[in-house]
Amino acid sequence: MRHSPQYIWQQPDWPAFRYNAEHLLSVLAEARRAQGVLLGKAQAIGLAALPAAENEVWVSEAIATSAIEGERLNLDAVRSSVARRLGMQNPPSGPVNRNVEGLLDAMGDASRHWERPLTRERLFGWQAALFPTGYSSIRQVKVGGYRDDAIAVQSGPEGHEKIHYEAPPQEAIENEMARFLTWFQESRDGMEGLIRAGVAHLWFETLHPFEDGNGRVGRAIIDMALAQDNGQPTRLIGISRQLAQVRDEYYRYLEQAQKGDMDITEWLEWFIRQYHAACTESTAILDRSLQKAGYWNLHPGTPLSEAQRKVINVMLDAGPQGFEGGMSTKKYVSLAKVSPATASRDLGGLLRAGLVVTTGQGKSTRYWINLAGWQPVRDAQGAPIKEHP
Repeated sequence: MRHSPQYIWQQPDWPAFRYNAEHLLSVLAEARRAQGVLLGKAQAIGLAALPAAENEVWVSEAIATSAIEGERLNLDAVRSSVARRLGMQNPPSGPVNRNVEGLLDAMGDASRHWERPLTRERLFGWQAALFPTGYSSIRQVKVGGYRDDAIAVQSGPEGHEKIHYEAPPQEAIENEMARFLTWFQESRDGMEGLIRAGVAHLWFETLHPFEDGNGRVGRAIIDMALAQDNGQPTRLIGISRQLAQVRDEYYRYLEQAQKGDMDITEWLEWFIRQYHAACTESTAILDRSLQKAGYWNLHPGTPLSEAQRKVINVMLDAGPQGFEGGMSTKKYVSLAKVSPATASRDLGGLLRAGLVVTTGQGKSTRYWINLAGWQPVRDAQGAPIKEHP
C-alpha cells in the first residue's frame, strides 16, 4: 500500500496537535450558551418529562451512528431496547436484535460509566459488542482486538475504489493507541471539554485501530468525553444524530484534517458548531416532551385502544406539524394494522374525545394533534379547522 507524506500521522511532530484557541473563543461561547439552555431546561423540568426526551435522543443516536456507516437498524428493536434500559413504563414491544443490543451496550457503557478509565480492554469490548456474530454482513471481521492488517478509508464500486485516507500500519497501532489512551486520561483536567472531545475523535479515527467499527467506537468516545465534560451520564446531547445530518461534511472535514498539518483549528471549529446544533435540537426535543406530557395530562381518563394510543404517540413524536400531511384513514390503517372501518371508528373516537382536530372534508379529512400550534390554522381550501370539544 502506498503511503502519502500528506497524512497527519506521518508528520514529524505527530501527535502534537495545534489549534488557535483565540479563534475558537466565539464559537465555543455560542456552543456553551446552547448547552447551558439545554441543561438548565433539563434540570427545570424534573424527572417527569426527562426520560421521554432521553428516550427520543438515544433512539435517534443509535439509528444515526449506524446510518453514518450505511447500516440500517430495526427501529422497533431500538425503541423497545432503549425504553427498557431507561426503565420506562409500558415500553413498546419489538424484536430482540443482537446487533442493536450490542450497539446500545457500547453506547450505554461510554456515557453511563464516564468516570471509569478508558482502556484497551474496554475499547475491545465496545468493538466486539458491535459484531456479536463475528461478522459484518457476510464478511468475517476480527473482534475484541486491534486489526492485523493495513486499512484504508475508501469509497466507490469494487474495482474502482477511491482511497480517501490510509491509517498507520498495523505494527504501530499498539503503541499509538497506548499513547492515545494515556492522553485521554491525563487530559481530563485542564483541557477545554469540547476541544478535548474533538481532538479525541479525530485522533482515534486517524489511528483506525480496528478492522471494522471504528466510526461507531469513535463516536462512543465523543459521548464519553462529553459526559466527562458535563459531569453526568445524560443522553440528551445527540451528536451522532447531528453528524448523520451532515454526513458528507463530516467525512470531508475529517479527511481534510487527516491530510493536513498538525493545525486542526478548522476541524475543531466545525466540530464545535455541530455540538451547538446538537444542543439546539435536543432543546427542541425537551420542549416537545413537555408538550406531550401536558397533552396527556389534559386527557388523563380518556379510554384508548392500543391502536389509538400508538397512532397518537407517532403523531406526537413527529412534533408540531411534523407528521407530513396530517393523519388520514389510510395512514391509520397502515400504522395500526387495522381495517379501514376500524380506522374510521378509532379516528372518530379520538375526534369526539378532543384528542385531535380535523381539516378538510370527506376523503380529504386530515387529523391533527389538538395542541396549539400543532396543526394548520386553515386547510388547503382556506377553511378553518374543525375543532370538537
